[in-house]
Amino acid sequence: MTMASSALLIPLLLLLLLLFPQLSPAQTNLNLEYYAHTCPNFGKIIQEVVTDKQLAVPTTAAGSIRLFFHDCVVGGCDASILISSSQFSSSERDNDINHSLPGDAFDVVIRAKTRLELECPGIVSCSDILAEATRDLVTMVGGPFYPVALGRRDSAESRASDVEGHIARANMSITQIIDIFMSKGFTVQEMVALTGAHTVGFSHCSEFSYRIFNFSKTSDHDPSMNPEYVAGLRKLCENFKQDPTIAAFNDPMSPGKFDNTYYLNLQRGLGLLSSDQAMATDERTKPYVDMYAADQSKFFEAFAKAMEKVSTLDVKTGDQGEVRKRCDTPNAITMH
Repeated sequence: MTMASSALLIPLLLLLLLLFPQLSPAQTNLNLEYYAHTCPNFGKIIQEVVTDKQLAVPTTAAGSIRLFFHDCVVGGCDASILISSSQFSSSERDNDINHSLPGDAFDVVIRAKTRLELECPGIVSCSDILAEATRDLVTMVGGPFYPVALGRRDSAESRASDVEGHIARANMSITQIIDIFMSKGFTVQEMVALTGAHTVGFSHCSEFSYRIFNFSKTSDHDPSMNPEYVAGLRKLCENFKQDPTIAAFNDPMSPGKFDNTYYLNLQRGLGLLSSDQAMATDERTKPYVDMYAADQSKFFEAFAKAMEKVSTLDVKTGDQGEVRKRCDTPNAITMH
């Protein structure tokens, strides 16, 4: 290489670093055709499994989005959330914030893994299954399509103690939630777009009961809530202490459809969780809530890009992880 070509190469490399600072070496190893030769029916099998499951249990899509996000923000997209606790250690799924993750979301991954192990044993990681299944479910309920690059490896460990501080809780302030998302490399706008996933799914009464019963000395409910909405929620949740499984849809207007109604609800005081409703008034988040309420295509575009970004968070590739034989158990335990 000549001195002149070297001089040209250095600024080019600097330019690439400036343009793509978010890409780690592991992330660049992912690609869309990863299973093209080793498991060519990967995409078809995933689509068949998620279609059957979603038709049978319509809440599967919302549960899978949540499961996928809870996995990726704790140690990366490595399916550590799927590992079951043992007599020696408590896994991520047994941290209290993950107790409400629905079994149907775990089930759809297990079903796909079972099919794929018959078709191409030992090839497809559980983390790739979760990422691809989530995307397919998003599109199945009306959400945007986004590409899912493949080649993730699964973690061989999972600890409940690793979860705290990485997942926002419903009673956190907007500042606390923004800080959590920013620590993962997400902007405020990306946070608002990702929270739009609440357009599908539900929350248990225990997560918002304090907003509708004896809220304060001056108000029996959170004044930011629509009074008629409060009345309906009180009726629904009147026996939630006896039956903790009682839940309300996050989006009461179109609960099974992935759309921008969630943001319109926030403008009308129909946000179920206080952290959601607060986004409609906080000066940092309100402009994006208003933008997505006014234009669904802008929400879909932002959500798709943000989900692509989530799907490459701290991924493990090559010898950094393993392809689990069972999604709920590391290979070292499976082999003994």
